[in-house]
Amino acid sequence: MAVQADLSKGLDKAYENKSVKEILDAPPSALAGLTEAHDAVLKEKFGIDTVRKLGSNKHFALAGVLVALENKQG
Repeated sequence: MAVQADLSKGLDKAYENKSVKEILDAPPSALAGLTEAHDAVLKEKFGIDTVRKLGSNKHFALAGVLVALENKQG
């Protein structure tokens, strides 16, 4: 089953037409709002140098789960 999603608002213009693999292998600055300066800090402080590592980092992943849980509370 093919899945389509418009990620253009969340990506830097240079990555809007890239494959998911290319985006995941790109530096975090491939995401809209992040710069090469952010890349440097993320690499220095957390060892994160790709979007894949950013998304799978245990601290960032836990923060995302907590936000999702908060939004589900009634």
